[in-house]
Formats: sequence, C-alpha cells, structure tokens
Amino acid sequence: MFRRVLYPTDFSEVSLHAMRHCLPELVEAGVEEIYLVHVIDVTVAEFEAFELEEVYREKLRRLGEELKKTGAKVVTKVIIGIPSVEIASAAEEGNVELIVIPSVGENIWRLMFVGSTASNLARATKRPVLLLKYIKEGDKFVPSKECSEVFRRPLVALDFSRCSIKVIQTVRKFEGLVERGVLLHSVDYGRMEELEHNIALAKENLKKSAKGLGEKFETEVMVGTASQAIIGTAIAKNSTLIVLGKKGRSVLKDLLLGSTAERVIRDSKLPVLLVPCE
Repeated sequence: MFRRVLYPTDFSEVSLHAMRHCLPELVEAGVEEIYLVHVIDVTVAEFEAFELEEVYREKLRRLGEELKKTGAKVVTKVIIGIPSVEIASAAEEGNVELIVIPSVGENIWRLMFVGSTASNLARATKRPVLLLKYIKEGDKFVPSKECSEVFRRPLVALDFSRCSIKVIQTVRKFEGLVERGVLLHSVDYGRMEELEHNIALAKENLKKSAKGLGEKFETEVMVGTASQAIIGTAIAKNSTLIVLGKKGRSVLKDLLLGSTAERVIRDSKLPVLLVPCE
C-alpha cells in the first residue's frame, strides 16, 4: 500500500468530508504518514495572504490533531503561493507516494479548488494522483465509492507503451487490497484489414502484463474509442477504480486536445488514479 500520502485541503465541505471519512480508511489499509497541506493562493489573497497565514495554520493544526487519532503520523504545512505549484513541490519534498484529491461533478477541475488547481497539479506533479469522485444528492455531496472499497476492483487501462510499466508498478503498491481486477486495452488504431491481427496481438500482450499481477486480474480487449471502452467496461465489470497513465507533463495541452485521460476523468463517476509516466 502507499505509505506516505499528501492531502491538500481548501477547508470546503467536500474536502473536510473526504479528510474525515476517506483518510482514516486509507490508514487502516496501510497508509502510515499523511502530509496535510493548505496553500493560500497568493493570486487571490494578494496582500492578505501573510495576515491569513497564522489563521490557516491554526485551522490546519486542529485538523491534524483529528487525523492523528487514526494512528498515522501527520505533518501539517501552510504555504503561500500558487496552489498547484506548491502542492507539487510539497509532494516532492515529502517524498510522498500518492496525492489524494476529492472532486465534484463533471467540472471537477474548478469546483474543488480555486481556479484550475487540480488540473495544473496533475500537469505539474510527478506523483500519482487519486481523484475521489463526489456526487451531489439533494443539498449534500456524497462519495461515488467509499474509500474502503476504492482499491478492491480496479480497472487498469494499458496501452503497451513504457507508460504501462509504470502503471503496473503503481498497481502493485495496492495489490494486496484487490479482490479482482481487469486489465484493459482498447484497439482504436490500424486499418480495418489489420483489426483481427491487432486484437490478437493485444490479447497476447495483456496476458503477459497479467502475469506480473497474478490471478486476480482478468484481461479484456475492446474495439473503439479508448475513453468509451474504459468507462463502459468499468461499469460492466462493476469496477471501483479506474487506473490509467498520463504521458509527459503537458496535461493541460492534452485536456485541450481531448485526450483519453481527460475524457475519462471528466466523464467517469468512479474514482480515477492518474499515474505520471515520465
């Protein structure tokens, strides 16, 4: 399991709910250290940022005391700067293995944090990012999957590039929590006359990949748009998590181009684990 995680909070309702309900379950699953971070956005607070620093430090300290009751080591840090940059920097400084962020609805990039912090963070960080999906029911936000279930039935999307190796290595970190999983590849390339050959080759490559993860994982080859295949198969297989890689650090560019990762993150109601592959 991931031993050290970073959780950035903006003190919103969803952020506090995920902190109080999800992080303790991750501790039970094996997390040992939590880096609890709040970034005062200097572009928003401007001259008030330094006046607010002590106020937020005290708020974060109290939240840290709550989390310590889980038995995990908790480090709190208030930073003034640009949120995505500072969170990514804090993740490197703390040598964390996972960043956990709750997200709300389809427009996940903007509802959780001020501006586009989450998207910029995914672009900037070299660490895996777990996006916990929240949905609105009445006047409340509820998680689409409880944290205790997230790692039980993952769907892992592979494209057979070097990125897939990093994705599999990341899955191995929580392999002990998996009840059953799916390794998926979508064939959306090649000419029509090459389709059968590409499907057969993909099946063989998936079998090789599955050997590195054990018998808990079945393999599935689909034909069509990758994002639709990933989301559709996740629903059909009753998956609890979608795992996929992001290539390079230009995720913002990928978002504008409508990449597979962006479409999955935008359209999936399931939590998404985004693995950086550089």
